[in-house]
Amino acid sequence: MKAKVSSIMCASPRSCAPDATLQEAAQLMDQCDCGAIPVVKTDGAKQAVGIITDRDIACRAVARGKGPETQVRECMSSPLATIGADDSVEDCCNQMERFKVRRLLVLDADGELCGIVSQADIALHLSKNKTAEVVREVSQPTEESSLTS
Repeated sequence: MKAKVSSIMCASPRSCAPDATLQEAAQLMDQCDCGAIPVVKTDGAKQAVGIITDRDIACRAVARGKGPETQVRECMSSPLATIGADDSVEDCCNQMERFKVRRLLVLDADGELCGIVSQADIALHLSKNKTAEVVREVSQPTEESSLTS
């Protein structure tokens, strides 16, 4: 039987609303000792609409002169790369490689946020060879990335 994403993910991650401030998101990152916070709708359901990372704050906010009161929705990454909680860890690695992302939001059967899986989770639970493969593939430059842009 193949391992499921639910067996390696960080369950029930802290999240913020799109109208939270960058300062609030950064404070959550500090409290949770993490570099990314899922962004969810505030209408009761935990429907993920984005993710805000420390890099988003640095590159999309600070570097462009935006302040700590800027709303998360202005700087978050979207659309999302996601995986189902019942999907295989192998499928999770393939998704990370395909989308060149270091984290995937994990959705339950109802499409609601139930976890997050990161490269660190892969490293802690998979072989060194598989971890190296994921890191290598995720780290490949994309057409969008450039030192001059």
